[in-house]
Amino acid sequence: MSEITITIDGQTIRAQEGETILNIARANNIYIPAICYLSRCSASLACRLCLVDVDGKRAYSCNAKAKDGMSVTLHNEEIQAEREAIMQVYDINHPLQCGVCDKSGECELQDNTLFQRIDSQPYAIRDCARQPQDWNRTKYDPALCIVCERCVTVCKDMTGDAALKTTPRGGDPLPEGAKESMPKDAYTIWNKMNKSLITKIDEKCTDCGECAAVCPTGALIFTHFQYTTNAWELAATPSSCAHCSSACHLIYETKQAAIDNPEPTMYRVKNDFHFQTLCGAGRFGYDYANRSATRDLSAFNRALEALKTAGSIRFSSQITNEEALILQRLKERHGLRLINPEAYAFKRFLEAFTQASGRSLYGADSERLRKSDLAVVVGSRLSTDNPVVRFAVANMLVTNKGAALFFHPTGDRHMEGLHKNILPIRHDAGREEAILYWILDRFADSQALPGELADYLKSFSTTLKESVEESITETVTKEDGTQEQVKKSVTKEIEVQASRLCEEFGVHFGRETRESIDKLLAKKERYTLVAGSDLFGHPRWENLARLLGLIERYTPFEVLLLPDSANTLGTALICDLDAQPEGRVVGYNAPGDFTLSALGGGDLDMPALNQQEGTLTSLDKRVVPLYPALAYHGYTLAQLADALEVPVRWTVDYTPQLPAERGFQSVPFDALQNHFGPDGENHRGYRLACSTHTPDDRAEPIGAVAPLRKGVYVANPLDQFNGFTAKSPLIAQAPRLMLSAELMEKLSLSEGEGVALQSDRAQRQMTVTLNPHLEGEFALLPDFDGDETLYTRGDYRFLEATITKG
Repeated sequence: MSEITITIDGQTIRAQEGETILNIARANNIYIPAICYLSRCSASLACRLCLVDVDGKRAYSCNAKAKDGMSVTLHNEEIQAEREAIMQVYDINHPLQCGVCDKSGECELQDNTLFQRIDSQPYAIRDCARQPQDWNRTKYDPALCIVCERCVTVCKDMTGDAALKTTPRGGDPLPEGAKESMPKDAYTIWNKMNKSLITKIDEKCTDCGECAAVCPTGALIFTHFQYTTNAWELAATPSSCAHCSSACHLIYETKQAAIDNPEPTMYRVKNDFHFQTLCGAGRFGYDYANRSATRDLSAFNRALEALKTAGSIRFSSQITNEEALILQRLKERHGLRLINPEAYAFKRFLEAFTQASGRSLYGADSERLRKSDLAVVVGSRLSTDNPVVRFAVANMLVTNKGAALFFHPTGDRHMEGLHKNILPIRHDAGREEAILYWILDRFADSQALPGELADYLKSFSTTLKESVEESITETVTKEDGTQEQVKKSVTKEIEVQASRLCEEFGVHFGRETRESIDKLLAKKERYTLVAGSDLFGHPRWENLARLLGLIERYTPFEVLLLPDSANTLGTALICDLDAQPEGRVVGYNAPGDFTLSALGGGDLDMPALNQQEGTLTSLDKRVVPLYPALAYHGYTLAQLADALEVPVRWTVDYTPQLPAERGFQSVPFDALQNHFGPDGENHRGYRLACSTHTPDDRAEPIGAVAPLRKGVYVANPLDQFNGFTAKSPLIAQAPRLMLSAELMEKLSLSEGEGVALQSDRAQRQMTVTLNPHLEGEFALLPDFDGDETLYTRGDYRFLEATITKG
């Protein structure tokens, strides 16, 4: 896009051609009223308040694209009359209950009514009964709804659920003469508002709560928050979500528990919804603080003794970068082994990837994905592995008119139902190498590839073609000059990539899917490949990593790796991890002979991630700050390290000491920012520096991995990631083995029955539950509860196992 110049109320502004007037104005701190519009979503034109004058003509700034030399006027008599009438319409029959409404004090209806100086009401109509509805984690009150359709828009364009729609409500017809006497936009708004309400489609909803987050009035309110406090009494603490590797920006809202108890209590989580979308875990899984911690000196001394006599520390990736560095210093000072199977698997995968790519980090991030027009997902059940990345795919499909290919052995209706332009492609578990070679063959410039790789791809491609005989009709001129039609048989070589992949490599797509792929790929220019943790613990992990690196070098794709946990990437970069423990093990939020735990129940309490200062390294390769929202009264890892001759006063003293050779910057913790600019620019922490080196072009042929078409796949239910989400009351649930309806019927099982799950490693007793979004013969085994009977995070996620009743 080229740079242009426009004027808004006489102010000269430089902008990018094609941007909307509203977004340009917001980026330059110029206020244009708009109740329905959401940045990053398509314009719905539902409120019409953003009306402006463009070169003498009316235009709606939310969807009017800027052109060079354009002159925009925000206020004139006609515009003001229209906006005032629209606000008067929105106030018709709106209940006068601001004193008890949960939105009071942050209500956009209040704000805009005051901004437009509405002090009279010329319009009236008889109201009709509109009963409040319970939407599980949210409450919907149609009497407070102005049908701005923000909730519908965000659900369709951002989360991809498309679980909300407007439906008729049966209001009286508007008064006679209203159409002729009112400003036309105000009449349109009144006519729609008087006839409509919002309806939820239960089977599509993932209960993320984004609809209530964007609601400008009190129509949609979080169930747990309703009638608990006034908005203006809450203290806001901007921080980062600590559940998955997205590390989303969020705002904890707290106030003291009671008059006689000054301890802060968490009331809710908010997000800057124009630039950050939250999943249900981030929004509702906030109550995981270690409140019972005390400074038990005897337990502290036992912890010191355990560390002095230990051979290893085993820990999870639910720690800060600073804590990871403390553990690394303990290793260097005392010779301890550092054990984190999940981060270890990711670290070795990333190292193999970078050897092939020639860069120290992968290229893509979630913003790149959102701005792409083609996404390919391999090795992740994205809807539960990382819902926010799924949101980015959904947003790309809608706002960029994009397309996506979703490769996975298990059926996932949440992912597959995002959009008509997402194509789910099933394959046998273990056959991911074939998919990556197919991507190289399809998208790489064969002339640019190194010889050995080009030769292998050529042989690979040749095996994916076949000769077919076709009957054609030709016009032949005879000796006497006359012509006749003659049928003849010709041999043609056609591509049969998909069918051969199906036959030889277990990737299940045929001719119809090939044609769909060709159609979806047409006119696409910006590609992102998302690779998940199915690949990190794969038997062929090293070759898969190398192939991804080669894809990033030789195709238009940029690769986005999906670390499993909140700080997997940071841990992998900071710590020299070991494969196996030695001697006695101290566990930090992990099993051990002596345990340090933020979950409670350990030998020494530690702070949860919403109780401490520090940083996380997100999948976007961004170092983002954590701020404590709740008090903590126990000991910290820094205090233990200080007593073990690794001197440090505060955990965040380590923030500027994070290793520069791994891309970190020497920035003090208090200098880190944590917000978005009015133009959406990300001012959260800083991005890791990426270095380059001479790449290695080696890749192996497709290996012999036994295909798996049924068994067990390790995947958590929606909104569950770890022991901290399991501990959060609003989203807590018991771990259950999840089965498709097809598999439940095949095994003659019913909801809640007990089964024995047997692998070559062990047996585990579980209760089964139906997962309506699952298809096929894979059962889903959760690991958020930390049970390692059958699986340790970092292992291969597909297990050969049998399920029997009892």
